[in-house]
Amino acid sequence: MDISVYRPGELSAADRAVWTAVQSQAHLLGSPQLANPFLSPEFTLAVARCRRGVRIAVIREEGEPVAFFPYRRSAAGVGRAMALGVSDCQGLVHRPGFQWDARELLQACGLSVWEFDHLVEGQKPFEIGATGSYPSPVIDVEQGYDAYLAVLRKHSPKFARSTLAKERKLGRDVGEVRYVHDERDPAALRTLIDWKSAQYRRTGRSDRFSRPWINELVEQLFHTRTPSFAGLLSVLYAGGQPVAAHFGLRSERVLGCWFPAYDPAFSKFSPGLVLHLRMAEGAAAEGTAYLDLGRGEKEYKDSLKTRELTVSEGWVMRRHPVAIGHRARRAPVRALRNTVTARPELFEPADRFLKKIGRIRSGH
Repeated sequence: MDISVYRPGELSAADRAVWTAVQSQAHLLGSPQLANPFLSPEFTLAVARCRRGVRIAVIREEGEPVAFFPYRRSAAGVGRAMALGVSDCQGLVHRPGFQWDARELLQACGLSVWEFDHLVEGQKPFEIGATGSYPSPVIDVEQGYDAYLAVLRKHSPKFARSTLAKERKLGRDVGEVRYVHDERDPAALRTLIDWKSAQYRRTGRSDRFSRPWINELVEQLFHTRTPSFAGLLSVLYAGGQPVAAHFGLRSERVLGCWFPAYDPAFSKFSPGLVLHLRMAEGAAAEGTAYLDLGRGEKEYKDSLKTRELTVSEGWVMRRHPVAIGHRARRAPVRALRNTVTARPELFEPADRFLKKIGRIRSGH
């Protein structure tokens, strides 16, 4: 393989254009999963402005780029997927039929190991290192919102009926319900971040927005807009005030759902669920094929979904002491987390404990 490694600022406009074209054509060429916005050059470049060590490997055949591999590298040669822990889709973006040797790629990138937790389907050279696979629920809207709503009413009739009724009640009790699919007011983004941060603390989870680089990344993406990519803030208003919001990433065909939150004062109206239905309607109107709700078992995802994708986590490694040491440190933590989340008899008491910690933190 002819592999060149670049810092993000060194990637040529021509290479970026090919990368975007590969994603734009992916659904026509049998790899629709590669159209995910988390695999886009815009996402990689935004991460690079907030985090050190971002690199992009470009693989060429006969002088022409055929694949792009974004990653982060530590000084010790430990590689991680782009924005590991917050990105919902990872892997190598490539032309149809391209095959690669994972260890040869790692060697060219100066990596002893590459860690991933949302590896996209169809990446066989990386999948050899997968330690587990997990569902990523999807809302299909390519046939239009009415078609999706018909599917929802068939498979989750009670959920559809109650959510639509709560939207009507929200309008009666609070005031006119208004939805903005692409809200450009930075103050609305700040409100969402405050809600989400409070939700993390309230439920005893680690507050992602306590990390400055994640705040910076979201703000970078909010202001990133190209014909094939945008950071998308969607807001549900009632009586002139925001009651729920979501920030995600949009490519030409996929809306990657990322940070949803709502004002707990309006929880009896399930504003987050109402928001997701409005997002599906707005995405369908824009010609989006599907909304990717992301890995993680949640009741609302099961109610909203039409099908599931699969993502994997794990490591692909070369024979190297750094790789062995990295895996030895990380594997027990991952195994424990996945065991707890997969088993209700363990997850439910753990969830109750975290919420109790959250109440103590917040003084309630």
